[in-house]
This record gives sequence, C-alpha cells and structure tokens, in this order.
Amino acid sequence: MSSSDCEQFAQLLIENHSNEYIPVINVGILFKPKVEFTLEGIYQTEKGEKLSGRWKVQIKGADQILSNGEIELEVLSGAVLNPMNEDCQFTLHNVTIGINFHWQRDEDQVFRGGLKLLIEDEKITAINILSVEDYLMSVISSEMSATSSLQLLKAHAVISRSWLLAQIEKNKALEQKVEKYSSTYQTETELIRWYDREDHANFDVCADDHCQRYQGITRANTPMVVQAVKETWGEVLTYEGAICDARFSKCCGGMVEVFENVWEPVNHSYLQKLVDNEFDPKGFSLDLKTESSAQKWILGEPDAFCNTNDKEVLSQVLNDYDQETNDFYRWTVEYTQEEISTLVAKRTGIDFGTIQELIPVERGDSSRLIRLKIVGDKKTMIIGKELEIRKALSESHLYSSAFVVEKVEENNAVKFILKGAGWGHGVGLCQIGAAVMGAKGYDYNTILMHYFRGAGLEKRY
Repeated sequence: MSSSDCEQFAQLLIENHSNEYIPVINVGILFKPKVEFTLEGIYQTEKGEKLSGRWKVQIKGADQILSNGEIELEVLSGAVLNPMNEDCQFTLHNVTIGINFHWQRDEDQVFRGGLKLLIEDEKITAINILSVEDYLMSVISSEMSATSSLQLLKAHAVISRSWLLAQIEKNKALEQKVEKYSSTYQTETELIRWYDREDHANFDVCADDHCQRYQGITRANTPMVVQAVKETWGEVLTYEGAICDARFSKCCGGMVEVFENVWEPVNHSYLQKLVDNEFDPKGFSLDLKTESSAQKWILGEPDAFCNTNDKEVLSQVLNDYDQETNDFYRWTVEYTQEEISTLVAKRTGIDFGTIQELIPVERGDSSRLIRLKIVGDKKTMIIGKELEIRKALSESHLYSSAFVVEKVEENNAVKFILKGAGWGHGVGLCQIGAAVMGAKGYDYNTILMHYFRGAGLEKRY
C-alpha cells in the first residue's frame, strides 16, 4: 500500500463527528513465523481481492502466502487488508501478551481498522492501522480495568494520548539526525542499557507493556471509557509548546522517579522527583540517592497515595492477570546463591561464576538502582539502567529496581534476600496512586498536575 493510499484509508475511516482530522497510527500486535486470523465482514487487498473468514499467512521467499484451505494468494510484505465498512473486525489468534512478564500467555484478540502483514526478521508482523482515539478506547481498558473511576480514566486517556503522539514526534526527530541513536553503553567492566519504543522501526508502537498495553476490543470497554475518551478528545499534556512524553507505571513506591535515570540522558522538567502525597512523610529523609536514606525508605512504610490495600481501588487499576500479584508497594524476593548465579548468567548471557555480592553503585531519586555491581568469582561488572537490572534478577522482570540486598548465611548456605518498593520504573503518573486520588474525589486535571508538575492541558484536535 502506498503512502497516498494509506492517507486515503485513514481519512475514510477516522474522522470524528466534526470532520476534524485524527492522527492514524500503526500498532505492532503479533510476531510469529505463521499468523492466523479471522476476518468478520469483507476486507479488500490492494489488488482488489475481497476476503472474509479464517486465514493464515506464511512466508514464501520475499513474499507472503495467504490461504484459507481452498485459496492461496501471494501478497507482498507490507500488504494491507482494508475493511470495507466500519462494522468489520478481525481476530488475531494466539496473540502473546505480557511478553517476558510473569503473566505471559497467548489469547485471541479482536480488532477494528486495517490489518497490515509485514515480513520482519524472518517472522510475520501483524499490524493494526487505526485512529488514535479508537486506540485509546482499548488502551485505557487494557492498562487498567474499564470499571475504573471516570477521573482516573480521563487522566489516563490524556497521558496515553500524549505519550503516543510524543513518541511519533520523537521518532521523526531521530530519523532526521545524522548520528545514530544508541541506547547501549558497554565496556569490559560496565553495561548500561535502556529500553524504549525506538526498538520498533516498522510501526509506531507495539501492543505490549514495552509501549502501552493495547488489546483491541478484546478488553470490553464501558460507557464510562467512551465518556472518558470523548470528554478529553484531542487533549494532551504540553510543556513549552511541545507534547509531553507522559510516562506512567503501576506503583511508584511512594516517590516518583526522574526520567533520565531510566531512559536517555535528557531532562524533562515535568518528569521530576516528587512525593506521591500531598505532604512529605514524617521520619524519612527524601535524599534517596543516599544509601542509608534509601534503605530506610524501602524497608519502611511511608504514607503515599499508592500505599493502599483497598481491593476496590486496586481492582480499578489491575486487570485479572495483574491481580495475580498482591505485593505492590513493598515486596520480598529470595534466591539461594546457586539460584541467583544461574539466573544472572541466563538472563545477561555473562558468566559471572558464583555470585558473591550485589553492591549498589548508584540510585535514582526514588531509590531505584540505576547502576548495580555484580561480583562473581569469575567476573565483576556494573550493569544498568533500571530495567536491565530488573531483567537480570528475575525470570521475567523484577517488580522494580528500588531494592536493598541482604546476604544471609545459614547452615553453610548463602541466600540473597531482595526487599523492594514499587512496581515499574516509577516515572510520571503512578497508576495506583492516581486511582486512590480518583477515589478521594480529585478531578483528572488535579491528578495530572500532581504527577506532571509545570505541564498544561491543550486540545490539539
């Protein structure tokens, strides 16, 4: 499909009630050697062939073969199946969600809009083409429960819209730069890496937690979700005229982290350190870069919006698979010396030998570790940033990098006990904290201004 065809497709499918243009996005959903899908309604190929029913697509040379058991069609990589009317929808079968997280699983998911099929790294990538606002209807139902409070849903609609549009603008800027963008720094003694949506070159965002959860219309939205999107239609957070790179995580652990401690070394004035409360908690130093203050903070229970066990509030933020985990604000993970040595070797690909020590080197403003020294009897190395640390110390992802390490020796056996705070990177909006704020009666504007200091709301379309 040519760029002009895509523009025509976009304008046909995604105009709102006042005929204003709404941005169109490409969302990467599925990446497998063979993709199976069911078309409900009539879809048309770029050659004019009309398709319906169940199909599978496989790679043949540089092209793809579409088949339904009776017919085989050869299509180019990047081919788009266009819905013939707005009632059409398609099901992608065996979509993997929660990739590398503890809730990873496959499920069938239903989508509206166009279906693009692309060959990428000897696999087929299934991409959904749709409007930003249709995308948001799903995202705020996928990132949290569709039964959340209206104010929380409105706040999330604004930050999800802002983040998405900011990423598209950022990608355009990166394409124009002469020097190559790099998110990895590595020497013999240090590995510093961060993960962001730049990993995706052939679509705007993916559908999993790496970007924002997007599960089509599988996660049933509600009239309140529709209301939240419509009442914030085209509304974004801005700072000095630019759309904010509005980040969010499940639980900040009581202190919101600074952007550059997690991702590239760029300062965003609206993504700074802040206490997740109306006041500073008593009895704690807030200089959490200092090891003694960080330990007291992590091992303590400071008052915060996100420090809650209210199941009704938590159910607003957490879908069923998220509720398989109950310890969000403070948590503990234990490993034997053998377990952690095997795990770190497997997850990093580096043979440290038997792990002797895990030593904090540098913490961010929320107490999250951004550089950790791993001492083994074969190799010693510093790793970072926060997600690299979390990936190294868990089969999926450690809840956060805000943790202290206790090394215990019992009966001639060594055990490493990690005691931690929060879930996720901790930058920007804290979803559990925002849910508590919504339950307490704060409106969405106040919630947003709490987490994004100095930003403003602006309607872009």
